[in-house]
Amino acid sequence: MPVYDYLCADCGVFDAVRRIAQRDDALCCPRCGADAQRVTVAAPALASGATDSGSSSGEGRYGGMRHVGGCTCCG
Repeated sequence: MPVYDYLCADCGVFDAVRRIAQRDDALCCPRCGADAQRVTVAAPALASGATDSGSSSGEGRYGGMRHVGGCTCCG
């Protein structure tokens, strides 16, 4: 079963193992017993300016294809 993060207004964030069907249901905080709502976390942003390690000529490439017109990955 997956692990989800929940936020108690008094105690802070805690995690719990729950069924997917129950993930959005309120859960009692294990410390104080208050209702806690699930916290959704966005995917992290990747740093820009990554280099292409697979290119021996030093030209920027993405997915084996070269972009056209001044994109940030092909420079």
